[in-house]
Amino acid sequence: MNGAEVREALHSGRRVYGTCITSTSPLWPKVVAQLGIDFVFICTEHFPISRDTLSWMCQTYKALNLAPIVRIPEPDPYQAEMVLDGGASGIIAPYVETPEQVQALRGAVKLRPLKGKRRHDFLAGRTELEPELARYLADWNADNVLVVNVESRPAFEALDQILSVPQLDAVLVGPHDLSLSLGIPEQYDHPEFDRTIRTIIRKAREHSVGVGVHFWEDVERQLSWAADGANFIVHGTDMTKFGSTMRADFAALRKALGDEMGPSGEREAVV
Repeated sequence: MNGAEVREALHSGRRVYGTCITSTSPLWPKVVAQLGIDFVFICTEHFPISRDTLSWMCQTYKALNLAPIVRIPEPDPYQAEMVLDGGASGIIAPYVETPEQVQALRGAVKLRPLKGKRRHDFLAGRTELEPELARYLADWNADNVLVVNVESRPAFEALDQILSVPQLDAVLVGPHDLSLSLGIPEQYDHPEFDRTIRTIIRKAREHSVGVGVHFWEDVERQLSWAADGANFIVHGTDMTKFGSTMRADFAALRKALGDEMGPSGEREAVV
């Protein structure tokens, strides 16, 4: 899919599928293209990817008809514009907690290349765009997807206002950070966590905004969320999936050959 197709699906309620990519290997996109997914979620919040490397990754995945949606390190409009200039089809902004943050990101993602006071005044509702300018900006940004991470109690409490910001395409729950903010770290079976997730899904779909949860464990949980309306299906991370699959394989080999288990290694990255 391209960005426009992803955006249209998110608002209509149709499901789109993707995974988190951290590998910068030039051989990796060919492998990812065989997964049958619609987009890739490239994370620059937790992983060190330079601007030029990120740009070729975006351009390569886009050429393979996999919309590259990049998570920027912080909800900064300037960084959002930089990754879009490099070829991203959209951005994911981490740890967003206010509608004002979403409005600023909207300006960066949906109103480029309009800048400065003119953009600020329009976002603040103090001025309108001339019809010709509005059409120009809509065409310029037609492929851009705007997603924000909802991953804290303050974000949940402001959810109705966040979802009411025009041109927001989806919210993506960061379950690890959300569980911490709720005071129940990594307790994904906790009733409060489950209620919070399902409320986010319900409210997003009531606003015709796409919604998903980036999860990396069993697919059954994601199937349950999808049954409630989650349609931004973000499953796993390449590095995490490599680690869990290879650990299981080596455990089976050692057990079958009667050898002791090796060291458990470092804790898995949670993104």
